Amino acid sequence: MNRYTPGTLLREILMIAVTAVMAFPLYILVNLSLRDPRDGGSAIRPTTSPTLGNYADAWREAGLAGAIVNSVIVTAISVVFIVAVSAMAAYPLARVTARWSRWTFLLIMLGLLLPFQLALLPLYQTIRDLQLLGTLASLVLFYSGLQVPFATFLYAGFLRAIPRDYEEAALIDGAGPVQVFWRVVFPLLRPVTGTVVILNAIFIWNDFLTPFLYLSGGDQQTIPVAIFGFLGQYVSQWNLVFAGLVLAMLPILAVYFVMQRHIIKGFAGGLKG
Repeated sequence: MNRYTPGTLLREILMIAVTAVMAFPLYILVNLSLRDPRDGGSAIRPTTSPTLGNYADAWREAGLAGAIVNSVIVTAISVVFIVAVSAMAAYPLARVTARWSRWTFLLIMLGLLLPFQLALLPLYQTIRDLQLLGTLASLVLFYSGLQVPFATFLYAGFLRAIPRDYEEAALIDGAGPVQVFWRVVFPLLRPVTGTVVILNAIFIWNDFLTPFLYLSGGDQQTIPVAIFGFLGQYVSQWNLVFAGLVLAMLPILAVYFVMQRHIIKGFAGGLKG
């Protein structure tokens, strides 16, 4: 029979304290998003007269409707490319035991070690030469190349934990290698695919630097760049910034809650491999 001990009480207090620390920034975010711009009180103090007008103003003045559509397009297309390329690349790397396979896998993993900031200037020049500056295609191309190494690492680790019996049975039945992958192997990768999708979607959705560089001067903006418009050298509309941030995180938060059960299982498979 389990007994309630002082150690249990201490662990509960510790968990409550950690939860409070993690929830504090969210409280500040929501609290200031509801505050009247004329209220200059402390950010910690609860808002006594909350207003939803900040959300309407942020939506209208930042053009968040168009920014959300652009962010959805870039995120969705980039994630599809990342999943397709990484899964197809990881399959032979995980199944073939030849020396070239190991060296190729290590070469791809170099993409995890090199910071992309080193390539900002040459990448910008390449995008400019391709006449893609100011277009959403530049972001899709950038994110697809940047995130493939990490996604390949997760897929390869997960594939090594899957037995070959399913593939061998399909080959005996007359299926080709491509059919085996898409009809047999890829459905088994659903947990790690959920991990790849949510991690890359969060990164792409929240990224500010790349859209700021590649879409500058154009009419198209993503959510972080649109919200940045509320910050100026002399005037900063913080109430609209926080309201815009709340609106921006709702779509990706909904996707996360839908797919969160796949994340731990996918990471466990990737780390095990």
